[in-house]
Amino acid sequence: MQHRMDEKIEHLVETLRSDYTEGRTIDALIKFDHPDKDIVIGLIYKLRQLIFPGYFRNQNYRVYTLRNQVSMLLEDIIYNLTKQITIVLEYIPEMKVSGAAMMAAKAEEITFAFLEKIPQIRDFIEADVEATYDGDPAAFNKDEIIYSYPGLFAIFVNRIAHELHLLGVPLIPRIMTEYAHSQTGIDIHPGATLGRYFFIDHGTGIVIGETTVIGDNVKVYQGVTLGALSTRGGQQLKSKKRHPTICDNVTIYSGASILGGDTVIGKDVVVGANAFITHSVPEGAKVSIKTQELRFRYDSKKPLPEDDDNAWYYII
Repeated sequence: MQHRMDEKIEHLVETLRSDYTEGRTIDALIKFDHPDKDIVIGLIYKLRQLIFPGYFRNQNYRVYTLRNQVSMLLEDIIYNLTKQITIVLEYIPEMKVSGAAMMAAKAEEITFAFLEKIPQIRDFIEADVEATYDGDPAAFNKDEIIYSYPGLFAIFVNRIAHELHLLGVPLIPRIMTEYAHSQTGIDIHPGATLGRYFFIDHGTGIVIGETTVIGDNVKVYQGVTLGALSTRGGQQLKSKKRHPTICDNVTIYSGASILGGDTVIGKDVVVGANAFITHSVPEGAKVSIKTQELRFRYDSKKPLPEDDDNAWYYII
């Protein structure tokens, strides 16, 4: 019995080895290490401890002062982030030819440049917490927002990923934002620029594309798409402005789609639910869909309301 099992396993091994020689993208045996997704996700939570030192802590650290806590956390982040950035720099041809020592030095430089941005990121996150509390009457307090709101978590991840994206780090920012996407249902590309005092309410189904630019004091509700008008050009559209610009003080209600790189939503605009916009909207405008006519069905076995002349009869 065991002999037959061994033969079957050996057959499968040879079948897969042969299949790996087809020359397809998925067959590539890349010689350099891949980034460790679990470590990258872990970095999100370690960075969250830096952003919210009083809310999230590593229970494995036995420290008695904030200074020691921050010092140990930074050493951990610097080691792991530098290592992961060194690995992904291999994806950049001009970096790959520079050699391992040069890539390691560059990764360390990027890591410290990123960490210098933490106070700025914290300043933006503080404004995001304030915007969420001010904008949501259901919020019990700010602690509830920090601990439980998916919108704030997605914004936080985008803000750290966006800084890494601006520093030219490949792959890692996208791993971060797609993890947030999987946890919250909110899909924000790390290339998207989010302004100050940004509020996402509910959030499920929101899509914000790579070249989107969002101004200050913007509110976005569930199911909103800030997307490209067309992606039929494929890779030829890379690095081109494909997604809309949303100016300051704009509110976009649930289910609205705003598409196109030339589309600019002016200041103080309110976009109503389910609107479909592919052209710019001047500042101060209110965009809405005309309320559809409501019709009611009545079962044939039930009598029509005697006091309603407008009721209509529908046979099921």
